[in-house]
Amino acid sequence: MLSGNMKNRESIQEPRFDYYNHEVPDIDLSDCEFPHVIEIYDFPQEFRTEDLLRVFCSYQKKGFDIKWVDDTHALGVFSSPITARDALGSKHTMVKIRPLSQATRAAKAKARAYAEFLQPAKERPETSAALARRLVISALGVRSKQNKTERQAELKKLQEARERKRLEAKQREDIWEGRDQSAV
Repeated sequence: MLSGNMKNRESIQEPRFDYYNHEVPDIDLSDCEFPHVIEIYDFPQEFRTEDLLRVFCSYQKKGFDIKWVDDTHALGVFSSPITARDALGSKHTMVKIRPLSQATRAAKAKARAYAEFLQPAKERPETSAALARRLVISALGVRSKQNKTERQAELKKLQEARERKRLEAKQREDIWEGRDQSAV
């Protein structure tokens, strides 16, 4: 049984947190975190990926990709920070662009959430139809209509591509290992 002076012991406890005035902290992205990504914004809602690619068509050969944020915001992913800086310096009539560090909260959140998909865009490697031709000919059991000089030229082109790829890998390794590049 409760006894005592309960009327005199009234107390109100103040809340520890003010949930009514809660603000979500801004996502802080430095300029060096995604230097190859820019925000493309303030374009018509009717724009599609093809329209944005057309606006940045001069960068497609160097490597350029679009990642959508919402109807009027997208992320432009370039092959290098230098190319992204170059794009930031250009003027476009239908779209506005800015660095990711100055982007909207939604764009920054998308960049953080999809960081693994925002790797620098790479141009498609040079391809050859030699393997496909060889597989089809062997599967059908027919003779190739390609003469000996054409086959040799194609084989030489493939060997040059392999050598170029090997040299690029060696140069990358040398750079990471700090080896002298003037000896190459």
